[in-house]
Amino acid sequence: MDAATLAETLTSSSLLAGCSAEELADIAARGAVRTFKPGQPIILQGDPGDTLWIVLGGLARVSMVAANGREIVLDYAERGAVLGEIAFLDGGERTASVEAIEPVEALGLSRSAFAEIIGQHQGLAMRLLQAMARRLRQNNTVIEADRAYTSGPRLARFLLRLMMGGEGEEPRLKIALSQGELGNFAGMSREQINRQLSAWADGGIVTLKGGRVTVLDREALVDVAEAW
Repeated sequence: MDAATLAETLTSSSLLAGCSAEELADIAARGAVRTFKPGQPIILQGDPGDTLWIVLGGLARVSMVAANGREIVLDYAERGAVLGEIAFLDGGERTASVEAIEPVEALGLSRSAFAEIIGQHQGLAMRLLQAMARRLRQNNTVIEADRAYTSGPRLARFLLRLMMGGEGEEPRLKIALSQGELGNFAGMSREQINRQLSAWADGGIVTLKGGRVTVLDREALVDVAEAW
């Protein structure tokens, strides 16, 4: 692992996207690469947060168990994602679990190694604070979707968060979700999910096959997501 490879891995929204080549070189040199099999936990909720993980390849599921025992799917982490930063930075317990969905390769960085990097690169701490602030804004947007939008726009917004493919490419979800899994992600009941997806299937926006969802018309989904 070198700085150039690590820079190519990080997305523009990554917690470490603003790092310089020298900072990335230090991170790459001090980190250790590990692989995880499908179904293997990368992070467990409640564990101490002594390692920061950078996903180099593969896909992982981020979830938490609420006080009432209900599982909540928070996100699906892919190449370039940074995992475990909350407990890593504040020294508390892990707030969520991360499980590999497909084979995952990740770079792990210990807290002591990270502290040394922060000490050597004075501007890094401020950039990390700015990146965390951006994440708080994104989380506020998700909360807005939960509370302010009716079921149709709300589900559309969560589906769009899972979309892959740029302009001219076929729109598709980064992971084939069952309707039950989609309900856990969007915070909606199975009945709400089934009713909304059936209506969209009738309108040619999605198709449903074997309990899986395929998006046919991304622009129509965007129109629904922006409706109140």
